[in-house]
Amino acid sequence: MSVVLKSCAIAVVLAATACSGPGSDAQQRALAEQAQAESTAFGSDLQLWRDQRVADLTRPDGWTSLTGLHWIDPGAHYIGTDAGNGIRLTIGPGHFGMIDLSSGRLRFVPEKGVAITLDGEPLTGSVILRADDAPAGPNLLGFDEGKGVATVIKRGERYALRVKHADAPTRAGFKGLEYWPSTQDWKVVGKFVAHPPGKTIAIANIIGTTDEVPNPGAIEFTRDGKPYRIEALDEGGEQLFLVFADRTSGHGSYPAGRFLDTPKPDVNGRVVLDFNKSYNPPCAFTAFATCPLPPPENRIDLAINAGEKTYAYATP
Repeated sequence: MSVVLKSCAIAVVLAATACSGPGSDAQQRALAEQAQAESTAFGSDLQLWRDQRVADLTRPDGWTSLTGLHWIDPGAHYIGTDAGNGIRLTIGPGHFGMIDLSSGRLRFVPEKGVAITLDGEPLTGSVILRADDAPAGPNLLGFDEGKGVATVIKRGERYALRVKHADAPTRAGFKGLEYWPSTQDWKVVGKFVAHPPGKTIAIANIIGTTDEVPNPGAIEFTRDGKPYRIEALDEGGEQLFLVFADRTSGHGSYPAGRFLDTPKPDVNGRVVLDFNKSYNPPCAFTAFATCPLPPPENRIDLAINAGEKTYAYATP
């Protein structure tokens, strides 16, 4: 068909549509189909996110697998489940090895006859361990044929041994997640307001220390005609990280606040906040996490009835 004929055909269609009026059955059906398609896409995307959320939480090394957080004082400490150890594990070998903190360095010596791996490879001698503040991340000490893993974390000036195990009671007894009903009106378009380069914001955590975290800007949005603002954090990934509390905190959602990841702003400075994907911090699932708390700027006078509700933590 020539361009002229195509143009004529389009003109006929447009004329017919115009004659039928804006409230025609055809237009109403088209709008209804579009709305249904958008609703289906929204629901499918959210379900995929929820499925991935549960999968991440319940991985053999996910947050529900935490079994201990052991602060390391200077000096040498034996590790294991037996009573004579300075660092007492709840699951694992009776004697795991020895860790020695001296001059800011952590040396680990594996127990003879116990199979230990370092970053997936058999460990036969002593090693200086990296903590989670190292550019390459922490070393992974594996035990119990890979079911257990221990890492060193640094919070403030202190070090701790974080231990996970696939047989953790919190993983075996995971209760599932509850959500508010999902609605598209909690998927809000906000405006990113950039801060000067290099700005940071003080973020306290649940163990009482404070970190200066990169704070590239804030996100402004409106709800029911009222303006709100959330300071955004940048942890080096492809998304912005939000730590916030709202009127549901302690009244349906986790008392210490929730998290939300969102894509970085587009070329027009727009940011989509899908509060249906608000989620609980690790501390909602275990007593052995060191979660950040919402800064005062992110305590919002708004009930965000969307996303994850409080988790009913209980061991079997």
